[in-house]
Amino acid sequence: MALRVQDKWPGQKGNIFCLREDNRKMDPPIEEIERVPVISLKRIGKRLVVVLDRPINKRCDFLFLKKKYKTKDGEYEQIFWRTQQALKERKPRVKLITYHSENLNILIDTNEKYPWKFSNSNTEKTRLPVGDYALLKDNEILAVVERKTFDNLISEFRKMSVFHQQLAELSAYKYSALVIEANYSDFLKADKLKFYTPSFAVKAIAELFAFHPNLPIVFAGNRKLANEWTYRFFEAVDSHENDTPHEKISEIIQEYGTTPVIKGGIYYEIKKKIMDDLPEEFTFEMISELFPDIPIDFIKKVIDDLKKEKLITKKNRRKNVWKKM
Repeated sequence: MALRVQDKWPGQKGNIFCLREDNRKMDPPIEEIERVPVISLKRIGKRLVVVLDRPINKRCDFLFLKKKYKTKDGEYEQIFWRTQQALKERKPRVKLITYHSENLNILIDTNEKYPWKFSNSNTEKTRLPVGDYALLKDNEILAVVERKTFDNLISEFRKMSVFHQQLAELSAYKYSALVIEANYSDFLKADKLKFYTPSFAVKAIAELFAFHPNLPIVFAGNRKLANEWTYRFFEAVDSHENDTPHEKISEIIQEYGTTPVIKGGIYYEIKKKIMDDLPEEFTFEMISELFPDIPIDFIKKVIDDLKKEKLITKKNRRKNVWKKM
């Protein structure tokens, strides 16, 4: 994406009006000012949310709007570049993106003997491939929720390998969740557990989180709150899917591809490179060659922190040579 803007970062202005540049190669006399790795690129409503891999000035979004002409037919485009700080200072009127007003179509698995109730919804009992409740949209399952009572989850501990298989299938859906009709604290009460110790129970729950990081696990507290959470979850999903994104946002995200796995950002990447890949004695220039797009001051900070942690020491001040300890 190429945009014409007034500044390289929205400072005091907070909001910068942008014009989309069709010439993406940006012919001279345009010069590159800065190159920064991208941590995350995500659509939230009409916004393209961008997170950059640097310590400051890293979070911003681009708001894509379409407005109708007042004096003629057709639409024109408006793009605004906004930073995290600007959004904090503006304090805009609170408005949720996923406002919902339509009836939902919800499927309930036939194994549910006493199913939850869903107001303003069309419900149907059927055999679901996985989960207990599903949101149906255009004859496709859009979201799935697996419901567990306290006793249900305890019984799953006896066959964890099978349960992991089930949750793996559940998390394969774009939107899914495991909703538990209990509080986390209930699994720390020995008198309620009977067959297991609290220590085992919380370790088993931790394993569920670790093995299925993309699956939300919700301790709703009781049946009524679990029912309410699931209904609001389905509402938000349906609203989000109905909100057609600006075609440019979809194009950018598709071209960018899968978001890389983040392990702490460029700061930790530089530290790891120094400690694992560089020789016992190394120079500042060696690091700069490995990270040509990273500012010198940033690399110096990483080196200073490694020195404070007593992982490296200065060997030759004149030649700027460092040695691992």
